[in-house]
Amino acid sequence: MARLTREQSQARTREKLLRSARDVVARDGYEGASVERIAEEAGFSKGAFYSNFSSKDDVLLQLLEGNAGHDVEELTELLREVTDPDAVIECVAQWSDTRAAEQKWGIIAIEFLRRAQRDGNLGIRQRQLFVSQWEEIGRLLLKKLSLGDGIHLSALDMGGIVLELTYGGISGFLRANTAGQMVRHVLTAFRNSARPALSD
Repeated sequence: MARLTREQSQARTREKLLRSARDVVARDGYEGASVERIAEEAGFSKGAFYSNFSSKDDVLLQLLEGNAGHDVEELTELLREVTDPDAVIECVAQWSDTRAAEQKWGIIAIEFLRRAQRDGNLGIRQRQLFVSQWEEIGRLLLKKLSLGDGIHLSALDMGGIVLELTYGGISGFLRANTAGQMVRHVLTAFRNSARPALSD
């Protein structure tokens, strides 16, 4: 087996630390996720952690940025060939259930943002991460559902509704209604309310 270059080795270390941070924060919460624990569970020292990230907040923000970008890419790819609005709704509802079942991302995001707000560190980069994700997914859904002028809903609101239902987290504990079921109902209602305007 070929020996890894220094850059490849560092990239592998970084990826292991990111995975460890995701798991530790989801399991132990923001406060319980120390740099020491993240590094130890990844099989590295604190020094290796600080060679890749400036702080616990830095690693969590990078995790959230990666997840937000992945959501946009994943939904865009899932819906690429889907043209029927009802099929779009079903596809998004199934995606929502899959993502909500993981529960980690909603917990990580909420804990991170709550901490940043409490510490007075909630800045443009943190806010823009979610605003951009919501707007991109909202634009995609407004277009795929052909809602355009048929309904007065911004891309930010559309994406926010779907992602808040997906990652809000409480529905996963109630077992009364899944995130996907709620997304399906909301998108269907939007689609139905836009139909009269589309047929005029």
